[in-house]
Amino acid sequence: MKGFTRNIKPLEILTDEQISSIHRGTLKVLERTGLRFEHEKALEVFENAGCQVDHDSKRVRFPIHLVEESLRKCPNSFHVTAREPKNDVMIGGNTTYFCTFPGMETVDLNTWEPRLPTKSEYDEGVRVLDALDNLHIFSCYAPYFGFKGVPEVMRIPEGLARRVRYSSKTGHTSYANDADIFNIKIAKAVRMETMGIVNPSPPLTYYKDAIESAFRYSEAGFPVIVGSAPAYGATGPATIAGSTITDNAELIAGIVLIQLVSPGTRVVASDYAFPLDMRSGSPAFGAIGISLHTVIFNQIWRNYKVPVLNTISVSSSKEIDFQCGYERAMYALLGALSGGHMITLHGGIYGEITYHPVLSILDDDIAGMIGRFLEGVEVNDETLALDLIDEVGPIPGHYLNKEHTRKWWKKEQFIPKVADRLTYPEWMRRGKKIALDYAKERMDDILATHKPTPLPQDQSEELEKILEEAREYYKGRGMI
Repeated sequence: MKGFTRNIKPLEILTDEQISSIHRGTLKVLERTGLRFEHEKALEVFENAGCQVDHDSKRVRFPIHLVEESLRKCPNSFHVTAREPKNDVMIGGNTTYFCTFPGMETVDLNTWEPRLPTKSEYDEGVRVLDALDNLHIFSCYAPYFGFKGVPEVMRIPEGLARRVRYSSKTGHTSYANDADIFNIKIAKAVRMETMGIVNPSPPLTYYKDAIESAFRYSEAGFPVIVGSAPAYGATGPATIAGSTITDNAELIAGIVLIQLVSPGTRVVASDYAFPLDMRSGSPAFGAIGISLHTVIFNQIWRNYKVPVLNTISVSSSKEIDFQCGYERAMYALLGALSGGHMITLHGGIYGEITYHPVLSILDDDIAGMIGRFLEGVEVNDETLALDLIDEVGPIPGHYLNKEHTRKWWKKEQFIPKVADRLTYPEWMRRGKKIALDYAKERMDDILATHKPTPLPQDQSEELEKILEEAREYYKGRGMI
């Protein structure tokens, strides 16, 4: 899958000395403060590698040489296999991919009240995403965290199974309640790779389920996304620089474990950092400080030569409105301009609470516009067009009937699929439709015409066996 090639210099806002200060601070936290790991096997792995381990407090302190060695073992770019080869991705380098941003529930587009989606709505959400040109990768539990009629403990594996039935694109998956055991089996059953997720719990802690996920995905040979989410002023320092240090320390500690377990494992560093609104105690998803953090995060990790995922494009708005659009588009643009390799965008409305496929259709135009900007401007004899300019000359000359215009106008300009580009008189004659109306119409058209590549029968049957195995697993533990 092509993605977008960034042909422009990445945005940087830190000086070399500022980068060095944050890096030195990160190493000091790892070496002096350390992290807590709630997992005896992980503590043994660290101790055998030369870390200072306090088994009573479960605190691990990291020697600098081990940190640097572990970062060097991470590939700076790597291939991920999708269900269909045309949807394989190459993470790293100058390529940017857009991902879904998931939501726990769907919303009613008239009342904007959230509710759990039905199974058919889940499938429709996947089919829409499969059809979008600029959506390249599925996020962990996208589009929704399960659907009606499914036990909560089965939502992750059931959702992944529905996703691979109705889309051949790759993605990443979560791990709660040992779901990673079945996620890995599902991926292998359909001959694809899934990127695993390993999340520390700020501040500076890894719980057992995240550590088990690190072991399982790395031992399976799958790529692993290590992602932290400090809230400035709550689970991280109130300063952007301070939260960047704790964020980096949390990610690097997880990477050290993964590289000790399986050297050379493909790793992505992900951050989902945001400030806490101290007036209310709620996340300030719309804050511009999120983008400041993202830009410096990307700049620092480019020095580490580890690919990055920017989990940033979320809004504080509860509706698909102006605020929702400008907050999310700004985050996505700044993340891409500063070198993000994976940018979450499509479909998420408020935090990880709500999602709707109509918004993912609108977001596909945002992704296309950003992608076109990343590609930059081609400058050569043909695009300079000096001979053509000489031929056309002053008025009454024009370029409308020239072969050069026919060849280049669409290549140079991104054409959105659901934006209102009508003149004012046309807009009034055609019912005064806005982009949201066009997105609803496009969703209907996709569902009527788009046919995802079906699973082979043997793979479909294997999925059902894995899901039944998962149900029995959770029944045996009294969770169903």
